[in-house]
Parts: sequence; C-alpha cells; structure tokens
Amino acid sequence: MGKRDDEIKAFLGKETEFGGKLILSGSVRIDGIFKGEVWGSGTLIVGKDASVEATISVDRIQISGNVRGKLEIKEKTEITETGSFTGSMKTPLLVIGEGGIFDGQCAMGKGEKQEQQMENSE
Repeated sequence: MGKRDDEIKAFLGKETEFGGKLILSGSVRIDGIFKGEVWGSGTLIVGKDASVEATISVDRIQISGNVRGKLEIKEKTEITETGSFTGSMKTPLLVIGEGGIFDGQCAMGKGEKQEQQMENSE
C-alpha cells in the first residue's frame, strides 16, 4: 500500500503547548497551542480548538481554529466556518467558509507552482 500525501505525519493534541520551529513535510495537524515558525512542504491543519501564533510558510493550510501571524502559502489557504485568521497573508487561492473570520491583509497572485507551469507551457 502506497503512502498518501494527506496522511497526517505529526499531531499536536488538544492539551499540548509548543513553541519553536516546526519544519514539515506532508500533513501536520495542530489541535493545541503553538507559537513560533512553521515552514516546509505539505499541509498544515489547524484544528478548531487550536491557537496558533506564528510565521507560516507551507504549501497549503486549513484553518479551523484561531491563527494570528504572517502566512506565505504556495497553493491554497482555507478558513473553515469555525476558523479565524488575523494578520497578513500571501496566497494564490483563498477560500473562506460561511462564518469564517479574516481580519488583516491579503496579497493574491500566482503561486510558485503556477508560475512554473506557465513557464513550462510556453
């Protein structure tokens, strides 16, 4: 059986508090409290009970909890109906569910992968 890209490789539980640098490859889920930096390739999933204050640079992020900080997302940012984001973000695709909260600045443009695809197709 092959590994799936969306398989969660690390999990910070509800009662956990962590600070520092988190470097990810694949999917990582946070349900606790995190302060610091997150970067790498893959998906960061912020659970509905989570509180994250960080500078984040990943491929994709799904926010169902509370996130404050600066995001630089290469592919897709999703704020679900229970999610809240405060800060600044750069993302090529932003999806906000009904009831989701966005308070800040957003710059939207082509992501790295989209730019590479366009260059390769020319």
